[in-house]
Amino acid sequence: MTDKNRRFYDEHVADMIHKRFGAYENRIAVGIAGEGSDCFGYDDVISRDHDFGTGVCLWITDEDMKVFGHDLSRAYDELTDSTERSFYTARLRERRGVMTIHDFYSNILQIDCDTKNCIITETQWYTLDHSCLKTAVNGEVFRDDQGIFTAFRKLLISYYPDRIWHRRLAEKLHEYASSVQVNYSRCMVRGDTVAAAMCKAEGLSAAMELFFLLKREYPPYYKWTFRALKDLDTDGEYAAKVQELADTAIDRTAWENTKYHPNRLNYKDRIVSLAEETASLIVAMMREMGLTKNSDLYLENYVDEMLR
Repeated sequence: MTDKNRRFYDEHVADMIHKRFGAYENRIAVGIAGEGSDCFGYDDVISRDHDFGTGVCLWITDEDMKVFGHDLSRAYDELTDSTERSFYTARLRERRGVMTIHDFYSNILQIDCDTKNCIITETQWYTLDHSCLKTAVNGEVFRDDQGIFTAFRKLLISYYPDRIWHRRLAEKLHEYASSVQVNYSRCMVRGDTVAAAMCKAEGLSAAMELFFLLKREYPPYYKWTFRALKDLDTDGEYAAKVQELADTAIDRTAWENTKYHPNRLNYKDRIVSLAEETASLIVAMMREMGLTKNSDLYLENYVDEMLR
């Protein structure tokens, strides 16, 4: 949890910076963010089997790295080495400690970030991964007197430009429709349950990403996506549908003596029913946000509308 890291900063790191780098104190941003379940507040006993330990990030500019960054890094490493640690691996050392603001964001987002001018181009926005964006803005900033680190963080938190947002919505609407509203049934009629299972999994992923897109929030790394969705879904209805869809097993018997028809849904299969019920919730959210006036449950029919 960020609490333990905040205590480590308050009790150890802040004093070290003040005593040894007082002249540069207001040029060092400190917090806990980036890779690691503790940055999301999701760490537990199971998390301790790898890359586990208390620490903070110290973010400075490229120019300051040349001036005092390497000395600051050595001082931070001395501090962490002198304090009791559990599983403080080399990988965790890469995620914590002294780093430039540019490198922190660029390494996570996998683009060359213009943190000095605080700009992301439309092309860059389109290439960014949802979970990487969430990783870049998670956690907490304890101190940032200059505001350079926080300014770029706020740019990311402000979410996708509308043009990119609509394109991402269109992509996920298509993925949902093609996987679980169409191809799942086609595969079941053919008796290909492996392909059907893959369609169901892709539909689950698209359903969760659509929820985050419509809430204008970034989803975290895939293994934490449903947990974050449950936190975000205040009434729990959407999360309940996703949970049931995940838990419902493929039923061959529901397709015995059934012929495929593109305009006729096989509601004997609970997965088909859940796919439509979930689509209904997605359409309701789009209508509520003023993205559409239609009520058709086949999500492919909204793709062109989103692109326009």
